[in-house]
Amino acid sequence: MPNAKVLSEKQAVVASLTETLKTASSGVLVDYRGITVAEDTALRVELRANQVEYAVVKNTLTRFAIKEAGLDELDPLLNGTTSLATCKDDPIAPMRVINKFAKQFNGAKFVIKGGFMDGKVIPLEDIMALAELPSKEGLQAMVLGTMLAPITSLALVLKAIAEEKGGFVEAPAAEEAPAAE
Repeated sequence: MPNAKVLSEKQAVVASLTETLKTASSGVLVDYRGITVAEDTALRVELRANQVEYAVVKNTLTRFAIKEAGLDELDPLLNGTTSLATCKDDPIAPMRVINKFAKQFNGAKFVIKGGFMDGKVIPLEDIMALAELPSKEGLQAMVLGTMLAPITSLALVLKAIAEEKGGFVEAPAAEEAPAAE
C-alpha cells in the first residue's frame, strides 16, 4: 500500500490531468515509441510554437483522469507508451502538428492512438481529416480573400471600362506661381 505522500502526489497529478482534459478544446493521444531525443525535441518545439501542451503521461493515472473528465471511450487506447497533446485555443493545432510528425515517421514509430474535441471522443479518421485543415490564420486569410474578391473584381472591371473609353481623365495641372526673387 502506497504511503500517504505518494498517494497525495498521484491524486494531484490526476486532478491536474483532469483539469487539462476538461479545459482543452481538443487533445490527441500518441504512441511515441521509437522516436529519438532529437525528433522529440523538434516535435516539442513545433508544439510550443502552436501553443500546444505536450506531456508523457502514465496510463494508470490517465485512466482515472479520463473517467473524471467523461472521456471513458479513450480507456482502451491507454496501453504502451502514451503522450498527450492538448490545446485550449486552437482545436486543430494538436491534430495538425501530431499528424505532420506521424506522416514524417511513416506511422512506424509515432502513431496517433485517438483524440477528443469539445469533450467528445472523435474517431481516428476525423482526427486525420481535421489535421489536414489549414491553420486558424490560414482560414482567416481565405475568408478575407473571399470577401475581397468581389471588390477587387469591381475595381478591375472599372479600370478596363475607363481604359476602353480612352483612358482616365486627368485633372488640369495647377498653374505654377512665379518664383520669388
